[in-house]
Amino acid sequence: MDKQNAQPPGVAFGVALRLWARIGLLSFGGPAGQIALMHREIVDRRGWLSEKDYLSALNFCMLLPGPEAMQLATYAGWKLHGVRGGLAAGLLFVLPGAIIVLGLTLLYASLGKLPLVEALFYGVKAAVLAIVIEALLRVARRALKSRADWAIAALAFLALFCFALPFPLVIIAAGLVGFWRAKGTAEPHHASLPGWRALAGTVAVWGAIWLLPLSALALLLGPHHVLTEVGVFFSKLALVTFGGAYAVLSYMAQAAVETQGWLSAAEMMDGLALAETTPGPLILVTQFVGYFAGLRETGSIWGGIAAAVVTLWMTFAPCFLWIFAGAPYIEAIGKRPRLSGALAAITAAVVGVILNLSLWFGLNVLFGHVDRRLGWFQPWAPDWAQLDGFALALSGLAALALLRLHLGIVPVLGLCAALGAAWKLLA
Repeated sequence: MDKQNAQPPGVAFGVALRLWARIGLLSFGGPAGQIALMHREIVDRRGWLSEKDYLSALNFCMLLPGPEAMQLATYAGWKLHGVRGGLAAGLLFVLPGAIIVLGLTLLYASLGKLPLVEALFYGVKAAVLAIVIEALLRVARRALKSRADWAIAALAFLALFCFALPFPLVIIAAGLVGFWRAKGTAEPHHASLPGWRALAGTVAVWGAIWLLPLSALALLLGPHHVLTEVGVFFSKLALVTFGGAYAVLSYMAQAAVETQGWLSAAEMMDGLALAETTPGPLILVTQFVGYFAGLRETGSIWGGIAAAVVTLWMTFAPCFLWIFAGAPYIEAIGKRPRLSGALAAITAAVVGVILNLSLWFGLNVLFGHVDRRLGWFQPWAPDWAQLDGFALALSGLAALALLRLHLGIVPVLGLCAALGAAWKLLA
């Protein structure tokens, strides 16, 4: 099958549900790992989306606020089965990780650090690094077709990794370059966009689903109740999280710790560690923050759970609004040469973005802690004395199993988790 131009085949809804659940349970490694996993499962193994559709959707999701991997899963479900498919894919991408994070948060609040959990996911992160590298190579081979594409990808990577430029600026600049390169091409008359009435209806429905519960909380409990404050805080956060979770974590941590006083800096770092080592979007760390806000303000576990649920709703309900409102435009945009040229350049830039995420993730797996250098040139700099040789060996073993022995993701993750846990607990 030519995945570059193939149309998605008819897929039974039940079959798709099983895959969305599988992806939700295996989506380790933050955005880089999750994008890699979905590419492997949806494009390479099953051909449900063509390479072009997948990359166009990824471009679109990179431009949206919120977790890009969850929105990409929602788009894939919508593409196959409409709104019910998008809901199923998006919810199943989030809920397994949300349940796990909530359970671990409850344990953490009662017991403190969780050494066994940390030991198990030590090996998982090493395996995910190999999965990320495999997908990055595949995407780069298919997305970068000219020297200009390679140049855009390289410049996007350098802008993010070495100079810490704002993510939206990098993507907008790439889009403008692509638009300018295609400026001499005439626009076809048949490339019409969907009508505004359908868009307005979608925005009204999903805007109400997002914000009516928040209004109800404010009316029933008052504007200063912790559940209302949590809802308002994370609704605002949902509007400014361009570039995914990494772009907003520092802002959220500062606001939650210093401004709101919902938890300590040490607890914030432990919550981030839990979110990084469990399946689902990294932004699930917001659930950890919401739980502690509710727990501290009400003095009740149930208050903490209620705040965690409010946090989830306000974080992820907007994602369905963005996708269901914007998804019908992706194909129409692709039929307009200038806009298609802009998206093609953004595709090349996204390869650089994924490389940046992959390298950042890999450095954190292999060195445990990395910092940016100070000054105008700010690359991520690991402490080479802290290189984790066993994590490096596990990643090499996972790469051998995936690329040479062609083992499945589940056995590779299981093997690395077992080896990593044994090593950490014995050491």
